[in-house]
Amino acid sequence: MTELTYRAAVAAGIAQEMERDPLVVLIGEDVGAAGGVFKLTEGLLDRFGPERVRDTPISEQAIVGAAMGAAMTGLRPIAELMFSDFFAVAWDMVANQIAKTRYMTDGQVSLPLVLRTANGAGLRFGAQHSQSIENWAMAIPGLKVVAPSTPADMKGLMAAAIRDPDPVIVCEHKALLATKGEVPDGEHVEPLGRAKVVREGADCTLVALAVMVPRALEAADRLQTDHGISAEVIDLRTLVPLDVTTILESLEQTGRLFTVEENPRLCGWGAEIVSLAADEGFWNLDAPLVRITTPHIPLASAAVLEDAALPSVERIVDIVRTRLREAR
Repeated sequence: MTELTYRAAVAAGIAQEMERDPLVVLIGEDVGAAGGVFKLTEGLLDRFGPERVRDTPISEQAIVGAAMGAAMTGLRPIAELMFSDFFAVAWDMVANQIAKTRYMTDGQVSLPLVLRTANGAGLRFGAQHSQSIENWAMAIPGLKVVAPSTPADMKGLMAAAIRDPDPVIVCEHKALLATKGEVPDGEHVEPLGRAKVVREGADCTLVALAVMVPRALEAADRLQTDHGISAEVIDLRTLVPLDVTTILESLEQTGRLFTVEENPRLCGWGAEIVSLAADEGFWNLDAPLVRITTPHIPLASAAVLEDAALPSVERIVDIVRTRLREAR
């Protein structure tokens, strides 16, 4: 095991697969000599050369279109969009072309490509550079959606995404880039579509994603220490495929479920989770299902306003404690 930052784990996952498969290529704005605007691809140009690590013009349509064409002709491209917000600029290509080509060609054309992007808030980049767009992507049939919370999962899920025969969007959370964790040495691959119980508990279940996973874990520790509440925490890791089984098994044990979501409340991924829980786990419920989310607002760049909008550890603790007290 080696301790890596989340940032370094991105490059490690890409390098592992580029070493393994010569058909894997990386394209994007400043991914080469500059090592990426967030330094997520440092060293890859030197290691794999300019034929396989290519800088592109400042055009999301060009980046996504080139990745689609490369995948159609036999390569396995990894394309970087600098900020996840910029998917909006290329959404027709992503939603109407990439997501649907395999279906519309009856499987004759597959698109084994990865669209990776810096996602989420916490760094004061304002309304146009701080969005969590994973719920945009999960709404489109034909796309797989990955959002790791740890360096180990980043390396392993990145590898799985690159190997997958279908298009995968990998959301790399900006606020996690400097976090550190143990990462397995050698080849490391984590399966898509499998959530992980990262803390066991008996009184309630907290389902979280990406940067909300460490917040949910800290909240669970405080709930146990300060209030005697035992909270189980599930890291979803991928939204598509969605591991419904792990969620329902946890709900069967605890009887109470909370989602902890960074994305705006309206149509967030937690809405799908609580819908499934109500439909398939209704008889295990001991209390109403609760979503803890960001309000349906653009995010401010001012620190105090951004922090107030996002689910905090304190807000998670307060809502869980209050709801469990009401249910008794």
